[in-house]
Amino acid sequence: MSTVKSSVNQVSLISDFKEITKMRLSISVVFSALAGYLLGVVGQVDFYTLTLLAFGGYFMVGASNAFNQIIEKDLDVLMDRTKNRPVPAGRMSVRSAFIIATVFTLLGITVLYIINERTAMYGAISIFLYTCVYTPLKTKTPLAVFVGAIPGAIPFMLGWVAARNDFGIESGTLFALQFFWQFPHFWAIGWFLFDDYEKGGFYMLPTRKRDKGTAVQIIMYTIWTILISIMPVFNVTGDLKLSVVAAVVVFLIGLVMLYYAFELFKKRTTKAAKQLMLSSVIYITLLQIVYVADKFIR
Repeated sequence: MSTVKSSVNQVSLISDFKEITKMRLSISVVFSALAGYLLGVVGQVDFYTLTLLAFGGYFMVGASNAFNQIIEKDLDVLMDRTKNRPVPAGRMSVRSAFIIATVFTLLGITVLYIINERTAMYGAISIFLYTCVYTPLKTKTPLAVFVGAIPGAIPFMLGWVAARNDFGIESGTLFALQFFWQFPHFWAIGWFLFDDYEKGGFYMLPTRKRDKGTAVQIIMYTIWTILISIMPVFNVTGDLKLSVVAAVVVFLIGLVMLYYAFELFKKRTTKAAKQLMLSSVIYITLLQIVYVADKFIR
């Protein structure tokens, strides 16, 4: 009986650890960073650096998420989607969560520093902006999404910086691409979770309403994202290049996302917002795969 109870406790601990660090989100961020590294690497891939980047990226995002859940614990209790998180549910103490967040911060910056100083610096900036600026602003102004888009856009760029130890037009383009993509993505989430966010006092939509004004801005930022995504085909982004075939594929994927943005504008329903959110995730994932595949096939 004690063995079974011990096993259940271990499973619960692992589950809470995954939740406090938002494992699925962290893995998606690591994927972006690795894609950026593969785009930036010259010559053979250094798997040691790739491994450091994967662990450093996970620690970085895990720390940000843990700090976020500590700060918002009293508000998380009010929302259906967050009330069962480890801290607000009482399964994990604030002290334990703070230890995890602090250790992950130190590990993340140290691991990224082993790669190079710039990578560590951008990693530290990401944690600071997410924790100390974005999180407090979420209950104050919809502009929080703008601030949050900065650390959210760093991972794709971070991979290039890890490979080149330099920030230039190439890494800037990767940053801009993921920066603009986040607005339709997170506004779609803010749309279909509007009622739940309202319980916690979060107003994530630009007009604070599920209206045409928000839908128009979603369309505009989606168009900007698509335009930036095909810029490398015109040889204006330094060493970051894209073949015509790859650019056409990326453009078509973007049109699918744009279609769902227009659907949200027309219908303004929760279902349409969920479809846009899903299409945005598929878009950024396929885009990164196409970018990397095109580099190594070209």
